[in-house]
Amino acid sequence: MSSEELNILLKVVVAICAGGIIGIERELAKKPAGIRTHMFVSGAAALVMSLSYIVIQDFDKTFGKVQSDPVRVIEAIIVGISFIGAGTVLKSEKDHNVYYLTTAASILFAAGIGITVALDRLGLAVALTILVVLVNSAVGNLEMKYMGKGKKHTDNVHPQN
Repeated sequence: MSSEELNILLKVVVAICAGGIIGIERELAKKPAGIRTHMFVSGAAALVMSLSYIVIQDFDKTFGKVQSDPVRVIEAIIVGISFIGAGTVLKSEKDHNVYYLTTAASILFAAGIGITVALDRLGLAVALTILVVLVNSAVGNLEMKYMGKGKKHTDNVHPQN
């Protein structure tokens, strides 16, 4: 394995760990997308972002200077991950409420953290991971305590869980 490949592997591992930390909080909160989902989303984003750099380099070597737009790779990751996030959202016909939007947003954020890792912004990735966990847990607790949101609503959505 080349040093470039090892570097990518390390980035993916770091991104997977960051996603796992977010996923643990979601799992503890008994949300539909947990540890593995967040790990894979963050790791895949880091992998795709890293591989896009290699593709551009290889294309340049083969065909000469290529005009590339790295923002398109980020857009493609976001669109792909948005489909996964949309799959976690549930609209209840019974009470006409929408559930699990925060989990969908945390999946999107995990992808952003994976992209951040791929761009060698490890300090930022760590800070963002901590921020997401704090927002999900602390703000979630405040919502349940002071606004009456949270577990009592979702219990009626999936009584078999």
